[in-house]
Amino acid sequence: MKKNEVTTREQLKTYFETGKHPIQSQFSDLIDSLRHREDVPTSKEVAILANSLAAIDNGYLSYFVSGIEDQKFSIVVSSKNEEDQVITTGNTQKQEKRYFFGDAPYTIKAKDFPKKGLGKTAYYTMNYQINQGYWMSILFGNNLPEILDGFEFGKLEGDSFSLNMSKIDFGQQINIINTKIKFVNKTEVSIEYKAQGGFWGDKYRTEDSVTNHYNMWDDLTFLYNTDLREIGQSIECKLFDADNESLLMIAYLNAGQNNQNTWGGQAVRVRNIRIECDYAPMN
Repeated sequence: MKKNEVTTREQLKTYFETGKHPIQSQFSDLIDSLRHREDVPTSKEVAILANSLAAIDNGYLSYFVSGIEDQKFSIVVSSKNEEDQVITTGNTQKQEKRYFFGDAPYTIKAKDFPKKGLGKTAYYTMNYQINQGYWMSILFGNNLPEILDGFEFGKLEGDSFSLNMSKIDFGQQINIINTKIKFVNKTEVSIEYKAQGGFWGDKYRTEDSVTNHYNMWDDLTFLYNTDLREIGQSIECKLFDADNESLLMIAYLNAGQNNQNTWGGQAVRVRNIRIECDYAPMN
């Protein structure tokens, strides 16, 4: 084969037709057509690969992990048309990315998450995004519940699942505390609320809930989502301490706008909360 001349697939196939015996040069052609794992791609090949990756519309995992020593853990991805994909990782030196094999919808689960390597007051902290509009957060390890196999992060909304994990020593033991939240929506419009605190963040909900936040940060903040682009009347959501009926905050969701992650106020050391959403008075 001449230097830099490519032997086509069809020509290679003829070397092995029934009754034929490939000669040495033909075997050389075949070997030259294969890529060895130690081959360094040319700049042209790298550019072709980069262009191909840019055209991929599959979902992907974007992640950064530190502080778990030599432990490994996995993300299990269920997709529409492929078997479950297991992505295994440990500590990373930078933000890394792995594409999913199948097509959406994607459901993301945990497997073999870290369980050791912690001092008495150290915990693993994890932040993750199923929806690109907000993060969810949790601490685990030590006296706090582990991330068990099969823990479901949820169904991916969009094409990117982001996950950051690290280890932090807080200098004291941390415990879970609970606040009950009653949500009353007096409108005909879909309204979601989200509760979050230090190193803990829930998903957006439309129903009553109970928090699992941490005693070291016993203050909760609230956010709202509602699309009022086709609605001519604004909505106000009132945040109450349900134990003494004190009004903590009024959040205003503006008519004619897509209200996303709208600030809804803060509750400090409150065990029972009520949220009431209703149309704002017309001026």
